[in-house]
Amino acid sequence: MNALVAHLPAAMLVVFRVGGLMIFAPVFGSNVVPLRVRILLAFVIGLAIYPLLHGLGAVTTEGLRLDLFALAPLVALEILVGLVIGLVASLPLVAMQMGGLLMGQQMGLGFATFYNPAVGEDADVLGQLLFFLALVGFLVVSGHEAIMTAVMNSFGHVPLGGFVIDAGLVSFVTGMMLAAFEVAIRVAAPVLAIIFLQSIAMGFVSRTVPQLNILSLGFPLRILVGFAVLIAGLAVIEEVGMQAIDDTLHAIMNWVQVT
Repeated sequence: MNALVAHLPAAMLVVFRVGGLMIFAPVFGSNVVPLRVRILLAFVIGLAIYPLLHGLGAVTTEGLRLDLFALAPLVALEILVGLVIGLVASLPLVAMQMGGLLMGQQMGLGFATFYNPAVGEDADVLGQLLFFLALVGFLVVSGHEAIMTAVMNSFGHVPLGGFVIDAGLVSFVTGMMLAAFEVAIRVAAPVLAIIFLQSIAMGFVSRTVPQLNILSLGFPLRILVGFAVLIAGLAVIEEVGMQAIDDTLHAIMNWVQVT
């Protein structure tokens, strides 16, 4: 019994690091999954991987103060490790949704919004579509397994209580956010360019034929042109999204191994 109690602090810290994934990570952190289920999942996974990590010598509480006042910052640091991994892993999906939002706004679909339970906020039609396409791609490449593996590997490079918030962490997160913004622009760029040219063309038409009602003609035409370009470019959008997911997962693994 005493031996089990001796393992309890380290096991709980492992659970809290895994629990950090349940905040932002795709699939694990989805608002569709009830909070109680996510907490239970963190406990089950954390307690399941602890014997393996302990057998490999990857988790130890030697040199750590485990009194009540010292345990709170340790728990916060462990949650932060999982939170960073989950947040960065979700960026490609958010980038795809942002790209769809940009396209939808320019196509005049800004009013066609509805509640997206996966992110807990309103989303437009195209943003919702591209988000779920990216989520399917994330599952196809076993992204959920990759981020769980990243958390397990992190114990070999970031010991319990050894995580440090430094300039490297800030640089990593901001760099991945900039990369996600670039992906959103790349996804939306073809539609945005065609809509821009269509607006210029309609401007010339309105000057040439003043009797023509540009408002009644321009909006339906903009939607048709936008959807035509979107359908024609789905293969390219899929390639960009999958490449972003793959690069993000590799970046997470590299960051875990050098942290």
